[in-house]
Amino acid sequence: MKIVKYAAGLLGAALLPTGAALAAWELNMPVGVTELSRDIHGLHMLIFWICVLIAVAVFGMMIYSIVKFRHSQGAVPANFDHSTKAEIVWTIIPVAILVGMAIPAAATLVKIEDTRDSDMTVKVTGYQWKWEYEYLDQNVKFFSTLARDSDAARQTGSGVDPTTVKNYLLEVDNPLVVPVGAKVRVLLTSNDVIHAWWVPAFGMKKDAIPGFVNELWFRADEPGTYRGQCAELCGRDHGFMPVVVNVLPQAEYDSWLAQQKGGEQAAPAPAAASAQTVENAAPATAAAAE
Repeated sequence: MKIVKYAAGLLGAALLPTGAALAAWELNMPVGVTELSRDIHGLHMLIFWICVLIAVAVFGMMIYSIVKFRHSQGAVPANFDHSTKAEIVWTIIPVAILVGMAIPAAATLVKIEDTRDSDMTVKVTGYQWKWEYEYLDQNVKFFSTLARDSDAARQTGSGVDPTTVKNYLLEVDNPLVVPVGAKVRVLLTSNDVIHAWWVPAFGMKKDAIPGFVNELWFRADEPGTYRGQCAELCGRDHGFMPVVVNVLPQAEYDSWLAQQKGGEQAAPAPAAASAQTVENAAPATAAAAE
């Protein structure tokens, strides 16, 4: 049965247009638009190729030994049961490989946790099922909730076709707005259950835990709109609390911030005329949402 399903999947992929087929078979992690996401991707590729080389060496030696020293060729089994030199070699080499992998991994982990010299700090609080963003020292605070058209389409018996809703389940009424090139420190907590703030294009995902403050940081290098979701099973409607971040040029961000400080109701950030909108969305399906 599994073979039939696999064959059907291959046939379906083959019938897709070239671009769609390539997208369907994209297996690698995205590079992202922050220095952390690029560092994580670079570390991922480094470890991947080290593993490929190890696999080639090990399986190559195994295949060579099986073919070269097979019984039909008159190979005679060795009569020794211990080799100090061999044990030293197969102990030193793996240790050297692990140390070589640990050094760049540790450097990346240290960088991920280094929130010093941040340009701004935003406190993010998770609720069932929305986010609260508070710009510390700016007296700006608002809630970010699933957009009304997505909320209407998700209702059972609504009669609305979700495919007609743009960015279905990945749009909000009030996105988080930050300036491009700024190091943003995010303080994460929760008011009820465990949530997780996740934007794939930033390479960052951390839990928001009640009574505890987690932190992360990002610096987006490209203006645009970046989308993610709560990545924890935080309750019945957990699939309906997306994360949307608008990264604006500094002048547009300053204008938006001044508008918020003016006491007006928080509204979606203005679209950047010169910015390329990036729809880096986390996968969202109605099945996962339910």
